[in-house]
Amino acid sequence: MPVAGLRSLEGKFDIITGGSRGIGAAIAQNLASKGCSLLLNYISTFSTERTLQLCEELTTISASPPQQSSKFSREPEITSPILPPTVTIDILINNAGIGGNIRLNDPVRGHINADFFQRIYTVNVLAPLLLTQVVAPYLPLDRSGRIVNLSSVSSSLGLESQSIYGGTKAAIEAMTRTWARELRDCATVNAINPGPCC
Repeated sequence: MPVAGLRSLEGKFDIITGGSRGIGAAIAQNLASKGCSLLLNYISTFSTERTLQLCEELTTISASPPQQSSKFSREPEITSPILPPTVTIDILINNAGIGGNIRLNDPVRGHINADFFQRIYTVNVLAPLLLTQVVAPYLPLDRSGRIVNLSSVSSSLGLESQSIYGGTKAAIEAMTRTWARELRDCATVNAINPGPCC
């Protein structure tokens, strides 16, 4: 059988946050084409229509209700609607994130304030931390699990106006290295750093 015809992820189960558009949707389409069953999680009701469209196009996909990542304070708020007690989660893609460019003492947007900081750090750092913590017990026991965190070139380039966003992505990379050690018996943990994309 040609390699292109293999469904190499048949029987695997994956959770993708922010999976209804952009990079997340492209990942979902690729994994579904390889036979992976997916659960797409999204944080905005504006993503509902696109997510349902993906569900129709790719029959191995199911969609979770919108999760308001900016309001996460306890683990059950993330996963209680989506994790059956006996499921094995083979792959977790921590893709969801929000941006926001503002300079120190920005002449147009004003000062960076605590609310702005908290909103972006909650979605980009706290939400993947809590979700990964909840998913960890569901990972396979043979080190075949995969966790992929979406970082950004902003984590290391020192781009102007990205004190907050770049900081969140640097935090993701630090957590990735920690989780790679803590979860080494169950999964590999890696981060990828895409540049600007449409």
